[in-house]
Order: sequence, then C-alpha cells, then structure tokens
Amino acid sequence: MAIFSDNMGKQEIRKKNPIIKPETIEYDTTFENSIRPKDFNNYIGQSALKETLKIILEAAKLRDKPLDHMLFYGPPGLGKTTIAGVIAAQMGVDIKITSAPALERPRDIIGILMSLKGGEILFIDEIHRLNKIAEEILYPAMEDFTLDMTTGKSQTAKTLRVQIPKFTLIGATTKVGELSSPLRDRFGMIHRLEFYTIEELSKVVERTAKILDIKITADGAKAIAVRSRGTPRIANRLVKRVADFAIVKYEGIIDNKVANESLDVLKIDEFGLDNTDRALLNLIIEKYDGGPVGIETIAAALSEDVRTIEDVCEPYLLQAGLLQRTPRGRKVSPEGFRHLGFKAPSEQTKLF
Repeated sequence: MAIFSDNMGKQEIRKKNPIIKPETIEYDTTFENSIRPKDFNNYIGQSALKETLKIILEAAKLRDKPLDHMLFYGPPGLGKTTIAGVIAAQMGVDIKITSAPALERPRDIIGILMSLKGGEILFIDEIHRLNKIAEEILYPAMEDFTLDMTTGKSQTAKTLRVQIPKFTLIGATTKVGELSSPLRDRFGMIHRLEFYTIEELSKVVERTAKILDIKITADGAKAIAVRSRGTPRIANRLVKRVADFAIVKYEGIIDNKVANESLDVLKIDEFGLDNTDRALLNLIIEKYDGGPVGIETIAAALSEDVRTIEDVCEPYLLQAGLLQRTPRGRKVSPEGFRHLGFKAPSEQTKLF
C-alpha cells in the first residue's frame, strides 16, 4: 500500500520522479538496437515461442484488447528484450523499458504506471529483483488496472483506488525461481527461451554482418556460431571483433580461417569458453580433484562474484555438459576433463 499526501496528484508524482524515465525503444541509436529485428520474419530462433506469439497477438487484435501479461525467462543474451520489442512493433504500440533494481521507491513504479497509455507495453528486466512494495503495487495494476493509494495521515487517512489505462506487462528474468508465487501467477503466459543451435546462430551472424556491411562466408559465419555459446548476444559481439581482425590483418573478408584464427587470438576456444570459464574448470580439477566444491569457494578463489558465476558462466557450462551441479557442490564432468586435456579420475568415469 503506497502512502501519499493529499495534494500529490498525478502531475506532481511525475515531477517528483526524476530518476525513472522509461522511454520508447529507438532501434537505430546504438549497435545493439540497430541489429534488433522488428518483426517475426527477421527474428531468428525460438520457433515454438514465435508460433505461439503469432496466435496470441492475432487473437488480441481481433478482440481489440491488450495482450495478457507475459513472463520470459532464461540465460542472458537470448533475446528477451528483443522479443518484447517485436511484440510491441507487431501490435503497433509503444514499449517502455525499465529494470527492477531501479524501482526502489513506491513512487518509482507509480510514476511509470500513471504515465502509460492504453495498450502500451511495460517491460521490466530482471523482474525477480523487485522489492515487496513494488510487487504489492503491481498486483492490482496487473489484475484490475487500478492503483491503491492512501491519502492523509492518522485518523484522516483514506484509501483511494485510481484507475489506470489497460496495459501489458512483460517481465524478463534469468532466475524465474526467485519470483514470488503471487507475482508469477499473475502472468498469462510464461515461456523459457532456449539456447540457439549452431544453424540458428549462423543465420544470426550472417544477418548481423549484412546489416553492418561486413563481408562473410557461410563457413566463416558457422565458425563464429560454433564459439558463441548458443547465445545471439555473444555471436553479435564476436562478429564485430572478428571483423576488426579481418580488416586489419586480412583482406576484409571473414572466412573459416580468418574467423578461427581471430577467435584463437581472443582466447575463445571451440566450445566458446573464454579465460574465465577455463579458469573455473581448471580450478575445480587442479585444486579440488574435479569436485564437488561449493560455489562460494569457487567465487572466492577466482575473485569473482557468486552471481556472475551463476548467471554468466554456469548456464552454458551446464548446457554443454562440461560442469555438473550436485547437492554437494559443482563438479567437472568427464567431458570437461577431456576438453581441457586432463584424464578423468577412474572412479568418476565409472559414475557416468
């Protein structure tokens, strides 16, 4: 329940809210935004999600009503923000973007909700990090499109219910398990975004190279895709880095040889592992006999934050089968031993 003084109207709330300034997406202002697709035809991957969304969007248009609230979750870099932008473009509405850590005070979320127009989309990134007060404000807003506010003090306090325009909330999170059940249950659609296949990433690389006017062969695109950890964001970043090498050291064309040699210099191996990933696996193998070992111990030994390891390193290592998460801690798999040139202990080999 948010508490406000009697003279705090909508305009005053907006004026007193200088920190949170959600703005409509402008796709062409930065590198990342310039390569974001604006429709489903150009959005590569996540086939099941795209087919489902096409039906949901078409049904919403036929009913002439806003979309149900949606929650997308999965590892970072898989396109949660991008798919939200595509949805807004397909519905012909604006999208306003903010992140949960920025919504510290009640007036932050109140100001955003009151600034929304009918049918607009509000995108909240890392929504699992919303505080309890912000969650409680969102509950009636999501269900009844109202805001519950209290005016006055002590015995003169009164509860007011303010109507707000109907909107669609799209939440994105890397840790769906940390969302409270009441908030999670208010989403009409919950979908996990999956890691991309090499074929899908090759198409992403080719599309990005075309937009950036970079010459690339099919083999060159595949070489980059193989080392992109199943993640479009990483693939797009590697395209630019390899293009730099191609322009300076080669003839400006990215082929299989140029891509592989450039990525070798960048210390990104054929599994897509970088120095941090290899350091993590080497630590467990060399210092703890392959594990199991606790995540806090790993973080301290690597001088890394626990959240960085859990959100950035682990998802792909687990997906690739190089690391295993057990009740006693993290453990390197036999495949992880072989990839780093170690021989797996005989007792561990028998377990798999």
